[in-house]
Amino acid sequence: MGDMTKPVSDDTFKQDVLEAPGPVLVDFWAEWCGPCRMVGPILDELAEEFAGKLTVAKVNIDENPMTPTEYAVRGIPTMILFKDGKPVDTKVGAMPKGALKSWLSGAISG
Repeated sequence: MGDMTKPVSDDTFKQDVLEAPGPVLVDFWAEWCGPCRMVGPILDELAEEFAGKLTVAKVNIDENPMTPTEYAVRGIPTMILFKDGKPVDTKVGAMPKGALKSWLSGAISG
């Protein structure tokens, strides 16, 4: 079972997220953030379940300070869904898998 999520940096954000062909969920996280570590494995599973429909990207805010600033990320984990280079929806804080999955299902099909 490979890691389906994609690490994205300030340098690759434009290419990997804004210019991506389909919707991209960006997870802003950090090593020291407990709730982020709870959400991590859930996002790995969802990346697998939504393979081909959704890319799950992860931005480590400590290593990449520019992108979170640009999108006004204040608390983590913050998950922003991008479509066609634009942020269309945001969730802040850890969520159970069921809630995340139904949010993403609706957002992708909508």
